[in-house]
Amino acid sequence: MVSVLPGAGRRLLWASLCAAASLVPLTATAVPAAAARALPPPVRPEDAPDHLTVVVRHAGAGRDGTYEVSCHPAAGRHPDAAGACRLLDEHTRWGRDPFAPVPSGTTCTMLYGGPATARVTGIWAGRPVDATYDRSNGCEIGRWDRMVPLLPKPGGPV
Repeated sequence: MVSVLPGAGRRLLWASLCAAASLVPLTATAVPAAAARALPPPVRPEDAPDHLTVVVRHAGAGRDGTYEVSCHPAAGRHPDAAGACRLLDEHTRWGRDPFAPVPSGTTCTMLYGGPATARVTGIWAGRPVDATYDRSNGCEIGRWDRMVPLLPKPGGPV
């Protein structure tokens, strides 16, 4: 067999292979390869499942309460978990917060939509969520309505 590496190259390759082999643990506490494949990968914060808690007050009979919704797959104690997940997926865009408040300085109509309030907390798309909603003016009403069916439609069907 003819070597294509000069003597110095062979020695460098051999030293590199020996150094790499020395990094492999040979102790009795090492996890066997079969067991290592059986362990799940570590959980990163961005891999946490999408799970939200929605607390609704003063929205009307049958609408007030605490709702849990998990997505991917849709589940939880929410009247329309699949619809809520579908809505959130449609509103989720890179660089945009689907739960963002109305920007300060926005001109809003002085329209009162009722006493309903909601708070949404949890994890969505790997990010923490802590958003509050009300229907105190036209902008807030629009913001609430964009989140139906995650939030109930006040006065509408449950």
